[in-house]
Amino acid sequence: MATGRTHRPATRSRGIPEATVARLPLYLRALTALSERSVPTVSSEELATAAGVNSAKLRKDFSYLGSYGTRGVGYDVEYLVYQISRELGLTQDWPVVIVGIGNLGAALANYGGFASRGFRVAALIDADPAMAGKPVAGMPVQHTDELERIISDNGVSIGVIATPAGAAQQVCERLVAAGVTSILNFAPTVLSVPDGVDVRKVDLSIELQILAFHEQRKAGEEAATEVVPPPVERDSAVESATDAVAATRKGPDGDVPAVMPA
Repeated sequence: MATGRTHRPATRSRGIPEATVARLPLYLRALTALSERSVPTVSSEELATAAGVNSAKLRKDFSYLGSYGTRGVGYDVEYLVYQISRELGLTQDWPVVIVGIGNLGAALANYGGFASRGFRVAALIDADPAMAGKPVAGMPVQHTDELERIISDNGVSIGVIATPAGAAQQVCERLVAAGVTSILNFAPTVLSVPDGVDVRKVDLSIELQILAFHEQRKAGEEAATEVVPPPVERDSAVESATDAVAATRKGPDGDVPAVMPA
């Protein structure tokens, strides 16, 4: 069985931009949903809408894969699924270890989408001796003392860190020293890694803060667009004429109207 230890994705050697690589999983998810519904072909507009991008960007991204749709027909769904899966390295088995089996780590272990997307959870690892041997998602949790052996025995090159922030850097260093070259970090801290090691950070609190920023901005824009009646402008010529007429109707004492003689 092929593992991540001996195979690397082809995207870097093919010169595919990182922004395009980041969108490939979005296309694959949309295409997989179409495939499950037995949809044979899809237009660039339909696929772009499903993936949340514009169709021009999608066609540009697919040009890096050497994939061009047929005018009037669109893209072959099954072929695109294979093409993108191959480009992302998902046509082989990628063993993954999850370190830190608290609430988040346990939730990740129970996620059923790993296997269908080319990833196999090889081990669950935690520093708490009381967790050792306990089953989570059908797998026994192993102690961190076994980390290096587990990585070596399973040919692991991808590690998931779901530990508290204070332990994350030390775990990261042990993973890298054992041969892990890609890390998915859920710990709320920035990891320091050597060249050649890729880190993807997932921070839910930061994502929520970004959403809060956009909500605040939308609220400000709505307040700014509320209809405010414009100030009434008085015509200076009309105003002068009105004042002159009013003056002719005033009596000698100013504000008291003059009484016309009978």
